[in-house]
Amino acid sequence: MNHSIHSADRATHLKVVVVAGMAVAVVCGLTLDLSAYTQSVPTERTAVLKLGKPMSMSSSTAIVAR
Repeated sequence: MNHSIHSADRATHLKVVVVAGMAVAVVCGLTLDLSAYTQSVPTERTAVLKLGKPMSMSSSTAIVAR
């Protein structure tokens, strides 16, 4: 077994690359799985504004004049 990266042979470097690749695949797989789960649950609605007459919106009860 090689104990130093400087004296490691080709097989050791290949093992490191394979293990790193597997770790990346696992992390990407879990991330995609979790993101697909969170996107399928609607949490909040957003307003869609269409072009037209100028208007103002407010969440308070006070009247806003423009």
